[in-house]
Formats: sequence, structure tokens, C-alpha cells
Amino acid sequence: MKKTMVFILGLFLTFPLFSQSLTPVDSASEITFKIKNLGFNTGGSFSGLAGTINFNPDNPDGCNFDVHIDANTINTGVEMRDNHLRSDDYFDVRNYPQIRFVSVKVTGSKKNGTLFVSGKLTIKGTTKDISFPFTAEPVKDGYLFNGEFKINRRDFKVGGGSTVSDNLTVFLKVVARKV
Repeated sequence: MKKTMVFILGLFLTFPLFSQSLTPVDSASEITFKIKNLGFNTGGSFSGLAGTINFNPDNPDGCNFDVHIDANTINTGVEMRDNHLRSDDYFDVRNYPQIRFVSVKVTGSKKNGTLFVSGKLTIKGTTKDISFPFTAEPVKDGYLFNGEFKINRRDFKVGGGSTVSDNLTVFLKVVARKV
């Protein structure tokens, strides 16, 4: 009986070390971006968010993200521009239908409540290393992840020599719930 109690107590004490398996909720999440075009700020969004997230804020080493969005869902509010962005010149959604991020490492930070994620971002068949800070706020049955990062679109062969700035900022508000 004592061995059973010790075993059960041990499970409860180590449970916080295990990550929760979460699924991103596309309808509750926002993946947006901001970029300059002809010197003016413009932006847009993506949807079609899917993947898996294993997360426990008390054990960053055990966390991982494998998420993707549907590149065809790009929406800037101007249909003609969106169609151009879907073309071979930009995202080439016919040949590269997904934009994917796979984490390599999650670590804590000196700032309470902030974590850092490093991983591989793949756009249009090109994969680059990125790192950025994020926060995780508990919500019903999961978490709200907030973060942002900057990338150079030319690193991913998106857009060529257009009037659009090379650098853009991506903003993430991702709701993920228990599977």
C-alpha cells in the first residue's frame, strides 16, 4: 500500500514536467503582418492555422511547436493584390501551399512571463532559422500565445525587386486548446 501511495504521489509531483498537447484554434487566432509598400504601411493576415503544440510554462525544454498556415489565405483587403501575392512572383501557393514553423528549442528569459522560441521557418521551399520572444497566457482549456518577429522577404525568395520593403513584421496571437 505504501509503495502505491508513493508511486501516485510521485506522479502528481512530476506531472508539471509534462507538456500539454494542444491544437491551434484557427478561428480564435490571428496571424498578421505589416510591411511598407511605396513608403506606406500596409498589412494583411493569414488563416488556415493548424498543427501541434506541446507546452508547459514550467518546463520550456519539453515544449515544441509544429504549426503551419495556408499560404492561399493571404488577405490584404485588396483582391487584386492578394491574387498577385498568391502568384509565382510572391508566395507561389500552387507549388508551396503552406508556411510552416517547427521549433528547435524553447527557453526561459530574464523577463518574467516571457519565453524564447528558436526554430525553422519555411516559406516557398526555403527554410531559415528564426528566434523570437513570446508570452503564454492561460485561457480556458489552453493558452493564448503572443509574439512577433521580423524577417526579410528576400531571404525566402518572395517578391523579387518590387516597391515593397524587404523587411516585414509578423504578429502572432495564437489560441491553442487541449486535444
